[in-house]
Amino acid sequence: MSTATTATTARPAPPHPRGDVVETPVRHVPSALRHGVTLAWRGVVKTIHSPEALLDVTLQPVIFLLLFVYVFGGAISGDTSTYLQFALPGVLVQTIVFASAGTGVALAEDLHTGIFDRFRSLPISRTAPLLGAIGADLVRYLTSGVIMLVFGVILGFRFGTGPVAVVAALGLVMVFAFALCWVFTALAMVVKSPRSVQGLGALVMLPITFGSNVFVPASTMPSWLRWFVELNPVSKIADAVRGLLVGGPVAVPATAGLVAAAVIVVIFAPLAVALYQRRT
Repeated sequence: MSTATTATTARPAPPHPRGDVVETPVRHVPSALRHGVTLAWRGVVKTIHSPEALLDVTLQPVIFLLLFVYVFGGAISGDTSTYLQFALPGVLVQTIVFASAGTGVALAEDLHTGIFDRFRSLPISRTAPLLGAIGADLVRYLTSGVIMLVFGVILGFRFGTGPVAVVAALGLVMVFAFALCWVFTALAMVVKSPRSVQGLGALVMLPITFGSNVFVPASTMPSWLRWFVELNPVSKIADAVRGLLVGGPVAVPATAGLVAAAVIVVIFAPLAVALYQRRT
């Protein structure tokens, strides 16, 4: 009896449903960024449901603008309208600089309450809580800046440029605020108390804001102080924002301000992350 051997013929593979195109795998967003955005949204919701935080965002810039324009305006420029055109861009920068210390204070409070221990037990990136805190604060700062510009228009401020320049001015301030957030984040990882962060932060903010051309031109200051004011990155940002809002030189001060912001981030961002990982 002979055994018949059947040869199997290979069947051709069915054509790809989309022709010869081969799908490439989708690159996922890095986990640190995804988790950071989620925690940033948590911070935004926390601010919305916190009346005192909303007052800090909405009322503080209005108070700053009213006080500086109507208390100092007549003495410095002779009338409040002229001083408003000079002061509003500077007060915008000053408000954001002052507000950036809130990032360190909030992080110190979260460390004190133990919320970061909870974050550490979750399957999320180690740096996500820091990115989330800074991202939520940047939303607060942007809201504060928009409120100040709107209120300035109500008081009589007039833009000398177009909408693109106004958006660029807000973006420049946000970049500088982002850099300063890393400074106060590193400070929050070193000190134990939120009150200490606020006190030490004031030692940083007061010299760089009042020792600048935010409120008065540098040409009116004595020579021993003028060199510091002209080198101060806050002065560079204020000059660039004035140029973007009312007209004037922008390229040179904006470049200097962005370089200063980049140097701050390069120094303090790795330091803040390293201190955070050591403490948590």
